[in-house]
Amino acid sequence: MGEILPESGEAAEVLVVSLESAEARRAAFAARAADTSLAWRFFDACTGPAPGMVIDEAAVRRNKGRPMSKGEIGCYASHFSIWQDMIARGVRQAIVLEDDTMVDWAYLEPLARTDLHAEGIDYLRLYAKRPTWQRVVRRDFLQHSRTIVELVGLAYGTQGYAITLDGARKLVEHCRTVRRPIDDAMDRSWSHGLPNLALYPAPILEAAIVSDIGNSRFGPKSDPLYHSMKQKAWRHIERARMRMLKARRLLER
Repeated sequence: MGEILPESGEAAEVLVVSLESAEARRAAFAARAADTSLAWRFFDACTGPAPGMVIDEAAVRRNKGRPMSKGEIGCYASHFSIWQDMIARGVRQAIVLEDDTMVDWAYLEPLARTDLHAEGIDYLRLYAKRPTWQRVVRRDFLQHSRTIVELVGLAYGTQGYAITLDGARKLVEHCRTVRRPIDDAMDRSWSHGLPNLALYPAPILEAAIVSDIGNSRFGPKSDPLYHSMKQKAWRHIERARMRMLKARRLLER
């Protein structure tokens, strides 16, 4: 079981990323959250780069085969800004949600009051878009049959996660230069060193509504930089690094 935050059960900040103009989505989220005891607030999503971000457009094209969309840049900037704000204010722990999520508040309430850093957890996914390799890290976390797993690979999605101050510092450092979309960058634990932990079963769901980011990111990878021999070699090295991390985790069992 987790250890409760020492300041009289002080809860983590709960931030809901949402475009300021998304009135219908905000109203729907607020209605779904009406019964929670947690204090939460909307975080106005960014619509352009955030201070401190440097976009390496050539690297993005090499990695994704296309430029990032305006929506992807805004999503990146929103999460990056939240981490920067945590660091600036010394916020020990936060839960970050997006406004198209349906939340199991009965689970998030004790999670928000758990000192995750004391538990050795500085980043904890609450949702993932696709399955990838995983290993069990801890069973019965705060609830019977709720398991923490470590993911190694690209699970994608920023619908919800808990993050500590130490986790925010690592991600800000790693993500300061934009080379790929934010979820792609966050998943690369073999690169930034922050374990990609996740809850299973997930305590949030993504509602089936149209994404604000758009569908251009699903188009073909047509940029010549993506298909260069140098980039193909780099992807081979990345896959090798990922396999090495999997092997290390298997040896730790």
